[in-house]
Amino acid sequence: MKRLVAFGVVVAALVCFSVSGRTQARDIVETAVAAGNFTTLAKLLTDAELVAVMKSPGPFTVFAPTDEAFAKVPKATLDALAKDKAKLRAVLQYHVLTSKLVVSDLALVKRIGSVLGPALTFTVKGSEVTVNDAKVLKSNIDCANGVIHVIDTVLIPPQ
Repeated sequence: MKRLVAFGVVVAALVCFSVSGRTQARDIVETAVAAGNFTTLAKLLTDAELVAVMKSPGPFTVFAPTDEAFAKVPKATLDALAKDKAKLRAVLQYHVLTSKLVVSDLALVKRIGSVLGPALTFTVKGSEVTVNDAKVLKSNIDCANGVIHVIDTVLIPPQ
């Protein structure tokens, strides 16, 4: 009887670990940080106080610029965004949709409003996907609260 109880405790512990441990899918923020090539995006999300939002249940579609994409943005522009949290939030919100859309959905939708409001335009030709003028480098990265599409250019909202 004692062995059966001990076995039950071990099984319960393993179940708890698998439910609360690393076996569950990561959220968008955790996925981006783990990838290692979104350090600028992660810092800006923190600066704009948007991390908690991007860790919420969603679902979201995020067009995530790489560190290389941010390196193409003039330093003066990044410095100005760092000083103006409202503008920084606007730029980041322009990269997010409030639904989970994979590439096959983007091909059907073609245009949809971002969290900021202004619409993003999608072109899907075979394996080539663009959002506005940004090329999607990697698509359909599944997360617990949505999907990430990696892009090569920072999207700037229309004025």
